[in-house]
Amino acid sequence: MTDAGPPGLDKEIHHPTRLTVAAFLSSCAEAEFSTVRDYCGVTDSVLSKTVAALEKAGYVSVRKGYFGKRPRTWLALTLPGRKALAGHLAALEALAGAARRAGAEMPAAEMPGAEVPGSGGGGGERT
Repeated sequence: MTDAGPPGLDKEIHHPTRLTVAAFLSSCAEAEFSTVRDYCGVTDSVLSKTVAALEKAGYVSVRKGYFGKRPRTWLALTLPGRKALAGHLAALEALAGAARRAGAEMPAAEMPGAEVPGSGGGGGERT
């Protein structure tokens, strides 16, 4: 796994399209290229580039064959890809959890938009 900023985030999976492809493939043994493309809502070209990057990292395997007389391409998330995805998702959850805890511990007076007592920002009447 390689870092993309905070510890544990994987730069090969961090991009939204790569993350979507990996997450989709994590739920099945393999999927046809066109099914993944349609789910991700991307073009053939975008998915090809995404798959090439994930394949280079060892996270996706590509199998070509025929269904009848028609050529087909199937994609599968490899074991290293599954481990990388799990680690990346755990790192994202840890990052979000730490941010939520930090926000919950912030004193109300330090929160953006909080009114500081005596700042004259109150809506009281003047006499």
